[in-house]
Amino acid sequence: MNLLEKSDKEISEIANPLWSNLVKSSNQKNYSCFTKDFSAQMLYGANEVELGKQWANSDLLVNLSENSDFIGCLRRNNFVTVLYRQRSNKIPGDFLGRLVIGNEENQIKIFGATIF
Repeated sequence: MNLLEKSDKEISEIANPLWSNLVKSSNQKNYSCFTKDFSAQMLYGANEVELGKQWANSDLLVNLSENSDFIGCLRRNNFVTVLYRQRSNKIPGDFLGRLVIGNEENQIKIFGATIF
């Protein structure tokens, strides 16, 4: 599947469930659920201890609203960066969510995920 040829709407249909899972499992501090769609490269850098430290030290990462807004896509190389307006149940204001997806062994995988 060539993600770069898909429309923003088609990409959102692929990415939204991935983003929703990240939000839900981050709130629950559930490592195995959070990392289930990660690429091998992403898994290498996202060990359970480091994620646990991030969850312990960030009110944002464990209080994400399950309601986010798809903003759009950026296409570069073999990856698509999907942008979201993300909110928190505890911290006022809007945050930018960034999800990088691509193909790995004929499956869509997460190659990056951040919130600013």
